[in-house]
Amino acid sequence: MTSRGLKIALAASVALNVFAVASGATLWVVREQIAKRVSEARQTPRREPWSILVARIGPEAQDEVRARLRTRAMEARPDFEQAREARRRAIRMTQDDTFNPVEVAALLESSRASELRGRAHLETGAVEVLASLPADDRKILGPILSRHNPRNDKTGAGEKGAGQGDAAGATKTTSPAEASL
Repeated sequence: MTSRGLKIALAASVALNVFAVASGATLWVVREQIAKRVSEARQTPRREPWSILVARIGPEAQDEVRARLRTRAMEARPDFEQAREARRRAIRMTQDDTFNPVEVAALLESSRASELRGRAHLETGAVEVLASLPADDRKILGPILSRHNPRNDKTGAGEKGAGQGDAAGATKTTSPAEASL
């Protein structure tokens, strides 16, 4: 092999090695970033359903807390059903030939108001339950006040409220009241 051939082979080898090192460093950096994001996502206040949180409190209070939270959720259910139905009607109206933007906006406003009433009912009940508990149990159950719903959070990116996503909840069979249980 000639001197010129050796120089070309050496240059190609150096270029290949530099590329391999750069690829490895990039892979390592990206892996570290992903690990950091996963770690941060796991440190958010509420990543577990309320039932798991209730299971962590004192055994003597679990049944009462579970029953009271479920009762409040069932009381709030009609508000969430009304919100979902108003949103479905708004979606159907957008698909009609006689689209009326004022009516659609009114239905969406009604849907938001119904959902807020339901959320207020759930939150008021949760605060009442928390007020009846000792400090240790309150600390454990405190995250139920977050609006995050782990069942609806497919990406880990945040909350997905009622009426968002698949045709505004048109195919959902559970209400937010049930989902928060």
